[in-house]
Amino acid sequence: MDYLRVLGQSLDRSGFPWKKLIITFQVTQYVFEGFLSFRQYKILQETRPPKTLEGEVDQETYDKSQAYGRAKARFGSISGIYSQIQNFGTIYYDVLPRLWDLTGTWLFRYCPRGFTGEITHTLIFFFIYNLITTIINLPVAYYSTFILEEKFGFNKSTVKLWITDLLKGQALGIALGTPLLSAFLAIVQKTGNSFFYYLFLFGISVQLFAITIYPIAILPLFNKLSPLKEGDLKTGVEALAKRLDFPLKELFVIDGSKRSAHSNAYFYGLPWKKHIVIYDTLIEKSETEEVVAVLSHELGHWSLSHTTKLFGIAQFHMFYIFALFSVFIDNRSLYQSFGFHTEFPIIIGFILFSEALAPMDMVIKLLMNVLSRKFEFEADEFAVKLGYSTQLAKSLIKLQIQNLSTMDADWMYASYHFSHPILPERLGALGWSGKEKKADPKAMNGEKPSSVATGREL
Repeated sequence: MDYLRVLGQSLDRSGFPWKKLIITFQVTQYVFEGFLSFRQYKILQETRPPKTLEGEVDQETYDKSQAYGRAKARFGSISGIYSQIQNFGTIYYDVLPRLWDLTGTWLFRYCPRGFTGEITHTLIFFFIYNLITTIINLPVAYYSTFILEEKFGFNKSTVKLWITDLLKGQALGIALGTPLLSAFLAIVQKTGNSFFYYLFLFGISVQLFAITIYPIAILPLFNKLSPLKEGDLKTGVEALAKRLDFPLKELFVIDGSKRSAHSNAYFYGLPWKKHIVIYDTLIEKSETEEVVAVLSHELGHWSLSHTTKLFGIAQFHMFYIFALFSVFIDNRSLYQSFGFHTEFPIIIGFILFSEALAPMDMVIKLLMNVLSRKFEFEADEFAVKLGYSTQLAKSLIKLQIQNLSTMDADWMYASYHFSHPILPERLGALGWSGKEKKADPKAMNGEKPSSVATGREL
């Protein structure tokens, strides 16, 4: 497209301070998110639950939930500072060009001449860089799992399992990353200025492949999926699927308790063959009808085409990312600003482009959360129409208590961070009044709040 080429030429200005601009973006985002976290922290210091929850959550549980929220907020603040130090160190000390030169030297010395091209160089650079960042972030990951989550009774993992998962993740990253990254680079190299069209088609193919291969080859590396045993729950879920013409292929229970006490349920698969996965913790802590009610909400997303719409939006976003990347890929001033004066690697261009795109990503994140909250209310309404209002409300309350999820939120923090409404809003929309449901026509027919949410998938 000519206008993309023209835009690219207009942005490639010698001496343009790209480094200062990107650092400014990073600092601005950090300060803004810190401001939001400060607002939320004040909510987490409240000592009384929201009125909607006063009859549902005892004071001890509410206090523990608030303490958990504050602990996560403090941890998030410290890990955020740690991340900023890494970012600034990487930029200030020119880590990227130094590591690129170092891996290039290794490549020249120790690899056969046929393996000294940009693709091989990029693979070595990428995996070394990923290994370094993984090692640097080990203290943060360890603290999150074995101190923070352990303190509030959620961690069920062991150090051995944690290390095994890390090693599996690294091995999987190499096994899958090598062909995918190689293909990405080859497409850009061989298809000229219109490479983003081919990258887009490649991206769609990878997603379809991942949907197919993930449950077969990847998920079993970390969790055990077992067929749901015969009984009332299986009968109820199958009846729900049949009622909605949901193409259910298999029903699984996943051993989520192996690592965490958190609960959830989800479905996955191709349009004509779906699989439902229920966490063992959800089954253990909920009544049969409540689990079915949760799944009625999840299948509501499918029936209302939410998953299809989100998939379509994701494809548009991917195309837009690749198209914009074509504007920056030959931007010499961007490369030179970060210490690349003689070589202009594709992967480096993509990394720097991603940093430059950060402000737009913030806006997209906000808009996607607004849409996601809308879909959550609609899925709840779908469950109500199926007759699961009371059961869904009871299940949401139990999940809230079990997961110690956020029970209240600052509207600004929630609008930016949360993809799901918080419990008080969902109960209000469900018409829940404790002993019996009280319909709220405005809440269930479009006039729904959209400000807050938890981080759950339900």
